[in-house]
Amino acid sequence: MRQNISSGAPWEDQIGYCRAVRVGNTIEVSGTAPVRDGKTVGENAYEQTKVCLEIIKEAIEKAGGKIEDVVRTRMFVTDISQWVAIGKAHGEVFTKIKPATSMVQVSALIEPDMLIEIEATAIISS
Repeated sequence: MRQNISSGAPWEDQIGYCRAVRVGNTIEVSGTAPVRDGKTVGENAYEQTKVCLEIIKEAIEKAGGKIEDVVRTRMFVTDISQWVAIGKAHGEVFTKIKPATSMVQVSALIEPDMLIEIEATAIISS
């Protein structure tokens, strides 16, 4: 059975995606930028990472999981020199969980003020 989790963003219908998809006990969370009410939130990489992770947590919970179910994150950043600040925010959420992760520098994200976008995979244990 498939469960689509919508964020309500207008881009979901325009582009053809949803915030997260749950199939069985697996939840895949789409690339999540630090956007609330259509506006980028956070003045720096640390703050933007925190916002992304809050949105991911909300999506996983809507799908019936919890942040502790995350087994993988993928971080796309526009300035890899900010890795310490990004890693600090990621570590504040995942220090005990320790999912597999990647951090990759990209040339740009959809909006120039976005510094990070994060994807996540969660597997709900029975």
